[in-house]
Amino acid sequence: MLEIDEGTGKQHRMLGMSTLAFTACFAVWTIFSIIGVRIKQELGLSETEFGILVATPVLTGSISRIFLGVWTEQFGGRLVFAIQMLVTACAAFMISYASTYPMFLLAALGVGIAGGSFIIGVAYVSRWYSSESQGTALGVFGAGNVGAAVTNFVAPFVVVAYGWEQTAQIYAMCLVVMAAAFYLLTEDDPVQKLRRKGEAKKASTASQLEPLRDIRVWRFATYYFFVFGAFVALASWLPRYYVGAYDLDLRLAGVLAAAYAMPGSVFRALGGWMSDKVGARFVMYLTFIVSLICLMPLSYPDTQYIVTGIDGPIEFRLGIGLTPFVALTVLLGFVMSLGKAAVYKHIPVYYPSHVGSVGGLVGMIGGLGGFCLPIAFGVLNDLTGVWTSCFMLLFALVLVSLIWMHVAIRLMERRRYPTLVTDFHLSDLPRRPFVSSESRRQ
Repeated sequence: MLEIDEGTGKQHRMLGMSTLAFTACFAVWTIFSIIGVRIKQELGLSETEFGILVATPVLTGSISRIFLGVWTEQFGGRLVFAIQMLVTACAAFMISYASTYPMFLLAALGVGIAGGSFIIGVAYVSRWYSSESQGTALGVFGAGNVGAAVTNFVAPFVVVAYGWEQTAQIYAMCLVVMAAAFYLLTEDDPVQKLRRKGEAKKASTASQLEPLRDIRVWRFATYYFFVFGAFVALASWLPRYYVGAYDLDLRLAGVLAAAYAMPGSVFRALGGWMSDKVGARFVMYLTFIVSLICLMPLSYPDTQYIVTGIDGPIEFRLGIGLTPFVALTVLLGFVMSLGKAAVYKHIPVYYPSHVGSVGGLVGMIGGLGGFCLPIAFGVLNDLTGVWTSCFMLLFALVLVSLIWMHVAIRLMERRRYPTLVTDFHLSDLPRRPFVSSESRRQ
């Protein structure tokens, strides 16, 4: 049994460096949300083509997570994280040499590897903390989502000052520096140290993938499709939304989009703490319900009405102004940050020996949400001509997810506790963690 010494400075240093590295990767991952607006103008792209460009990095970042998670379990997060950042930096630098739409899509695929950094960090950080503290630790690490806010806030000013080509080069150089700093200032995790000494066996790929047959894993992935996938989609889409729907300039649009991304990142640590204290299931209910309340007015299109009155036609208009729109998106980002932490609180508890593979699959499905949704937003804009159609889609997604989650939980509780009233906190804990067939044979 691996003993973990809680509260050491070494632990916190590993967590801090992992969070900084994830922040840098996330900033690069969402770079097309800003430079893509200028590229759209130069190439004359349609809304659908712009949505595909913004979503393409998310595709690579999603698919790569399951492989990077397995490799992290096998070779350790310190090595895999550093290599991943160097590869991403090369792809980001190549953006400045692209000149056609297919070339930009190819470069975006390479940049997308930055999104795989999340599962590397989850597997690496979770090995430094016991199960009682993993929710908080992973919540702090997940606050690296603030990289999206960094890009939305900083990149517009860099683009205006130097151009989008130089912006991509600056991002690439910063990521190289971060890769070197991470490798030099961190250590191999406790499990990897034991493996180097020959005191622990390296897990096989087959054993790491075995839990993916569990339907519960796919249920967690469904939740993450919204809380993370929609977060990434909106972080990339909102600058374009503000420019088109409210006729703002790119710099102000970036700042307001950062206002959404900031709480959606920073408060993930709070979500981890809440999951440790009151239960991840309660946090998920809170996330879905508040999201529905926010998305209802956001979905309502700006509408003009003419009512036949006693003394003649009465005209009035219903729509959401800029200030309430910003306030609702900030609140939406906040509760989504809580939900992201709650989903990943479950994984080390249910699957302590398979964090990389299970977390990789959950992250991959969530990332696919970040890939599919911007494309869907663009298609809906082209088909309906209504800016708020993106929020209509998200409202339907959350409503279905909430109903599905509640029904599944009630059925599960009836099987496990036929005479017990629902307890949100205790029911988060499994009756027993996943045990692989290999472990059962031993």
